Amino acid sequence: MQSKTNRLSDETFLMIEKNESSAYDGSKTRKRQSLWRHWNRLSSLQRSVICLMLIFGVLSAFYIVPTIYNDYHRLDGTRGDGEVEVEEQEIRLVLRPSAEMPSHLPFKNSFDRFAEDAIKSVKLKAWQQKRNATKFKLHGISRNSVNRSGGHTDRKTSYLSTPYIFSGPTNPRMEAVAAAFQHSWKAYRKYAWGHDELLPISHSYGEWFGLGLTLVDSLDTMYIMGFKDDFKEATEWVTKKLSFDVGRDVNLFECTIRILGGLLSAFHLSKEKIFLSKAQELGDLLMPAFRSGSPVPFSDVNLRDHTAHAPRWGPDSSTSEVTTIQLEFIDLSRQTKDSKYEDAVNSVTRHVHSLPKMDGLVPIFINANSGQFRSSSTITFGARGDSYYEYLLKMWLQTGQSNDMVRDDFQLAIEGMKKHLLRHSVPNNLLYIGELLSGRSFSPKMDHLVCFMGGTLGLAARNGFPDEYLALGQQLTRTCYEMYRKMATGLSPEIVYFNTAPSGLEDIYVKPADTHNLQRPETIESLFYLYRLTGNKTYQDWGWEIFQAFEKHTRLEEGYTSIGNVQNVNNVGTKNKMESFWIAETLKYLYLLFSEDHDLIPLDAFVFNTEGHPLPIYS
Repeated sequence: MQSKTNRLSDETFLMIEKNESSAYDGSKTRKRQSLWRHWNRLSSLQRSVICLMLIFGVLSAFYIVPTIYNDYHRLDGTRGDGEVEVEEQEIRLVLRPSAEMPSHLPFKNSFDRFAEDAIKSVKLKAWQQKRNATKFKLHGISRNSVNRSGGHTDRKTSYLSTPYIFSGPTNPRMEAVAAAFQHSWKAYRKYAWGHDELLPISHSYGEWFGLGLTLVDSLDTMYIMGFKDDFKEATEWVTKKLSFDVGRDVNLFECTIRILGGLLSAFHLSKEKIFLSKAQELGDLLMPAFRSGSPVPFSDVNLRDHTAHAPRWGPDSSTSEVTTIQLEFIDLSRQTKDSKYEDAVNSVTRHVHSLPKMDGLVPIFINANSGQFRSSSTITFGARGDSYYEYLLKMWLQTGQSNDMVRDDFQLAIEGMKKHLLRHSVPNNLLYIGELLSGRSFSPKMDHLVCFMGGTLGLAARNGFPDEYLALGQQLTRTCYEMYRKMATGLSPEIVYFNTAPSGLEDIYVKPADTHNLQRPETIESLFYLYRLTGNKTYQDWGWEIFQAFEKHTRLEEGYTSIGNVQNVNNVGTKNKMESFWIAETLKYLYLLFSEDHDLIPLDAFVFNTEGHPLPIYS
């Protein structure tokens, strides 16, 4: 554009000089004549043309320079001060108003002058609504280049060699959650150290896998909260005591999300190589699960015998279990440079993609030998179906938004959910996601597990999916909050049913078998995402109400416990078990929810697995 302008300008002046050729003598004196004299000899038309070209050049430079600046600081490089710039993939337009952009963002002032008009004049297609240019520093430590989806572009950069440093709680609410962690951890350390679960009432422990489940599941939580001494002691136990030579079956899904995910997350945050070494050792021991009669893995693995089989209770695996191991195995391959783990889970993903579904919705049972769904099984976003949908989105994010197959599967599933499962209650119009019993008959039942969807929909909207997804996520999370608020204890039951009768007076009712509360994280998880995405402090306040209810009804003299009845404040029915996800997820998400620092595990850089363990996003 500029070269064309210069060419036209040269031609214009040549024309001028040609017209004056009779007076031209080629002397140095003549060459040094003032340009002003030339200007005065131009006609009005010639002057207008030159002025227009100059104005056009200035405007072109005004719009082009910021783009050149941005391209110069793209994904491949960093600024001299060490603060890493962020790639704007498919740069067309910065979507957010400049008021919402970080004040330190390059070319923010230039952006102010033209972004508003550009935003109004350009309509982007759904998949072109890509990432804003942002950058971040985490507690004073510069990180490597990250795109809007958080993709890390160079695994050999400082990100993988420098531990994250966390300063601990910075406000009273965070301090209260950190104190709850300490109260939980102190009891676990005293009565269940190195074992799977704390039994806080009997002052003993329970074993499930025999792998120090609570300890490994809690590693990243204590690290993020800044409990350095506890983390050091736990790291020493992993180094010296954690052994996978256990002669018992372990569930592939649970072992992957809790143990493998916990080890990988601890490695990424602390850079202690022992965690990656143990993760690879475990990954190798889990590989026999993929030696089934189809791409669908077996559900159970014997770590000592190196054998795998279908669950003892029946021939089929849960669909969510075989499709919720991908983030962890992909990350293991990326870190070890051994593709076998990623290849194994990608085979599962491609196979499930190829199976027939109901508008993207899947039955909750699948057979590892035949590789086929049990067609008569329930369709739900609750137990046995939930995290299949969660990992479709998160696989897409983890791999730098490069896997169109899982992206499309996610969007198809959400549209199927809207068509077949989404309803409103009576009389207060609460949005909920029901179930299709046997794949056909609608039931207004919703597990608390479904409450993860509020945050997941918000995360999808943040990354280019329709804005409607955020609105749906907010409405659904409001419903989940009501599941707490309407109970006498302020804690949600495990399962609720929604009223559909026009004459009904209450939106939510609970069956006697469903009144228990396991200190699950899903509602807190969604509150965390929605606060990060909207800045609406109502989500923090709701989380604080729920935390106070946990403190009042589940805290014991030593440790915390699940309870049996959320509707009876006089007899909640303590259950003598502290789930590992209480520390791994619920307390972690509460702590992050109450933080005002959005660079504390930033969503541009990390994706959380279904157990709340942050794993890095790759490009």
